[in-house]
Amino acid sequence: MPPIDLTGKAAVVTGSGRGLGLAYARALAAHGASVVVNDVDAAAAEQAVASITEAGGTAVAEVVPVGTAEAADRLVARAVEAFGRLDVLVTNAGILRDKVLWKMTDDDFDAVVTTHLRGTFTCARAAAVRMREQGEGGTLVLVGSPAGQRGNFGQTNYAAAKAGIAAMARTWSMELARARITVNAVVPVAATAMTETVPAFAPYVEAMRDGAPLPDFLRKGEGFGAPEDCAALVPFLASEAARGITGQAIGIGGDKVALWSHPQEVRAAYADGGWSPEALADAWHTSVGAEPQTVGIPAPRIPEA
Repeated sequence: MPPIDLTGKAAVVTGSGRGLGLAYARALAAHGASVVVNDVDAAAAEQAVASITEAGGTAVAEVVPVGTAEAADRLVARAVEAFGRLDVLVTNAGILRDKVLWKMTDDDFDAVVTTHLRGTFTCARAAAVRMREQGEGGTLVLVGSPAGQRGNFGQTNYAAAKAGIAAMARTWSMELARARITVNAVVPVAATAMTETVPAFAPYVEAMRDGAPLPDFLRKGEGFGAPEDCAALVPFLASEAARGITGQAIGIGGDKVALWSHPQEVRAAYADGGWSPEALADAWHTSVGAEPQTVGIPAPRIPEA
């Protein structure tokens, strides 16, 4: 396989001042793309730009919180102003406001949905308009989460937004196919500010920051590693090698890459003339409900010492 070469392409990566977003931006730049780094923290954005340019890449910063149409337009305009075009959008920006349902406020819910779900929508819409005008195709990479695939305790807002992002990827892959714009959701698992608080992971993350490698049961068994371990998927999806890949949810982390299934019926039962509540109660446990689906992100399997 020839090297992935994104020379001449321009990308916007939202929330790329640090963590996974920075890893995506660096990976795109390392493969030749020019990158608009976006963050709400001006210092983080400028530091990210400096790290990319010092490594020989090309990047500029645009400091704005995603969510509004105006912010999305600014990001697209920045790419066009700096690089003359837009070919790749990575919607990574996100925040957390974790609380159980009965304690979650309207503001907690709205803040997360605005950044993750509305931010993905507005940025993707602005990018799609520009890419369709250019007439040369493009790439939308929407960042999802295992929480959006399976749910997660205390994350009503985050899980709902991430599930919506996966649904939008499937929908937009159909709507943008004729324009040769691919749309995929990535489902990363990495040591970030969002995951380092998981008690089972904490000692291993701390050791990794001190230079120790993560053990295989994490890198392979859990698909858990550093942000940089998730980065290769983005330049791959932005390349010509991935032109036929669209509408997919792809997990990556540590040494593992995986394809998530789409929601689908797993078992069915039938009743002539339709179902009554009593018939459902009688048949549920021996037919369609015999093997109910699990929920939640499986607990890490940590070997006993």
